[in-house]
This record gives sequence, C-alpha cells and structure tokens, in this order.
Amino acid sequence: MAKLKISEDWWTAPSEDKDGRTVLVTGRRALDNVIATRRYVFRVEITWLYEPDKGGMPDFATSRTMETVTDAMQEALRRDPVAVMTGIYTGAGERNWVFYAVTLKAFQSFVNSALGSIDEQLPLTFHAEEDPDWEEYREMCQCEIAREE
Repeated sequence: MAKLKISEDWWTAPSEDKDGRTVLVTGRRALDNVIATRRYVFRVEITWLYEPDKGGMPDFATSRTMETVTDAMQEALRRDPVAVMTGIYTGAGERNWVFYAVTLKAFQSFVNSALGSIDEQLPLTFHAEEDPDWEEYREMCQCEIAREE
C-alpha cells in the first residue's frame, strides 16, 4: 500500500476571538486526500494557556518552547502519521494545536513519544471528539486570506 502523502503547505492569517482579540491562525492546505481516507475521524485539540503580553501573544521564551513542541510533534507524525496536525491558533492567552487522529489510543502514544524528550512540565490540556466530516478544519480554512495570483 502506498504511503499517504500529507501536504506540508501552510498559511497564516490574523483572525479574532469572540471578544475581538487578535488570534493568529495557521492552517494546513490541501488535505482532501487525507479527508477522503475516512480514517482520521477524531479531532483532538491540545491547549496551552499562557500569560499574554498586551497584544495577547506569548513572551519570547514561551513562544520558543511552543515552537519546540510544534516541531517535535510534526517530526513524530512524519515518522508515524497516526494523526494529522491541521491548525495552530495563537493569541488571547492561549495556543491551540488541532489534529485529526485515527484513534485516541494511538494519539496518546504519539503525544507521549513526541513530547517525552522535553525537559519541562508543559501546561497542556486535551479535548477530543468525533468529527468525521472535518467540520472544524473546513471552518478554519475560511480564515485563509486568498492568495493574489
């Protein structure tokens, strides 16, 4: 069986939360082939609450650790695509990573493996639910600013 090709094409655009605060949305393009497999049915969100600066963003040290976490998770998923990271939201005092996973047990193993080498305790919370039609992903994609040709 051929290995599933997962796009590495990302975009970032500003958006607002329900209180009008700026949130940077980073989304992954071109995942129709992944959606079509109907295998990735669980949406999992990992949230990191942080003390925001005046603009709602994390301080430099927190931001660097968040990028280390992002890189570790993406590298682990390149080796074993039990989930697909589809979006990252940053602003208003929180960072949210959004994934679609094959199973919750496989996702838990992935997180433990990916983040096991990070030396500090991370303030992460998790939320999971079934989303076989990728509704959150489709809604997030509406935030993308059209590219000028």
